[in-house]
Amino acid sequence: MSADPAARPGRLGVGVVGAGRVGAVLGSALRGAGHPVVAVSAVSQASRERASTLLPGVPVVDVPEVVRRAELVLLAVPDDALPGLVRGLAGTGGWQPGQIVVHTSGRFGVDVLAPARAAGVIPLALHPAMTFTGTSLDLARLVGCAFAVTAPAPVLPIGQALVVEVGGEPVVVAEEARGLYHAGLAHAANHLVVLVAQAAQALRAAGVGEPGRVLRPLLDAALDGALRAEDAGGGDGPGAITALTGPVRRGDAGTVQEHAVTLAALGAATGAVDVPSGYGALARAATSRALAAGLLGPADAQRVLDALAGIIAAPGALDRQDGPGATPGRDDRQDDGGTSPQEDA
Repeated sequence: MSADPAARPGRLGVGVVGAGRVGAVLGSALRGAGHPVVAVSAVSQASRERASTLLPGVPVVDVPEVVRRAELVLLAVPDDALPGLVRGLAGTGGWQPGQIVVHTSGRFGVDVLAPARAAGVIPLALHPAMTFTGTSLDLARLVGCAFAVTAPAPVLPIGQALVVEVGGEPVVVAEEARGLYHAGLAHAANHLVVLVAQAAQALRAAGVGEPGRVLRPLLDAALDGALRAEDAGGGDGPGAITALTGPVRRGDAGTVQEHAVTLAALGAATGAVDVPSGYGALARAATSRALAAGLLGPADAQRVLDALAGIIAAPGALDRQDGPGATPGRDDRQDDGGTSPQEDA
């Protein structure tokens, strides 16, 4: 048996629509599994450079031409752009019967591909539960990475096989559960970043010169403990909350109150009012879950909640254009120096 992946049977010509961080990496991973990448679309300069680095030698063409050349079309575009892109290609007759069409959106299942399915394509939704840098570092991170796989039952094995080929672990997610699945991932990963940013700002204001270095061992241990506790719970026990430590877990209402006052002062002095409100929201959630898990008694829980009663709420998005850490006047919604809607973020 040949060791060359390209010599394996069933190799497919892959077309990548969107050479953003996800598309370029997954295209490179499929190429590494022996599937030739025949074309890629890349609009911004950053995406063109990414395609050149991760998919060297692959022709950069427009989206309809990518679809025309490919047996497997990888749609790696923003969630909001996906429905219109699929409809638009259907309207121009771009889809081909028997073509495999894969999108990488966590939000959608295969219903969003209905216009392409009407043309006879094989629809797959494959979402990697991973944050991407858009560099070769991501290729190693795909090994063991969970991929949500949603597809009609007859073609589900195709999606699972593609995931295994790039080193991932397929996890079947029902069509109707995709929204909840994606919300859970976004809540964990995105808000962890916000939490670190808020904590680092507080530490820096306290005179700590390298907040990241101080936080790393603490957060590594806390995250590891929470995930181990969740896995050990098996879905029946209280799970991750049993790894909770600190003043809420101990019922130290006085310490919690001091935190609230100190962080409110930080917010008033710097405009970072999201820090005290974020602390308050998470401390209340920690209290509620610790109480439900039997880690905290009702009296202690009430004292902690009382200590949080006066914490301020953050303003709405329209009340403040430039949040803490933002560059005044800059629109941070665009990535890659102005990413096209047909490229992933």
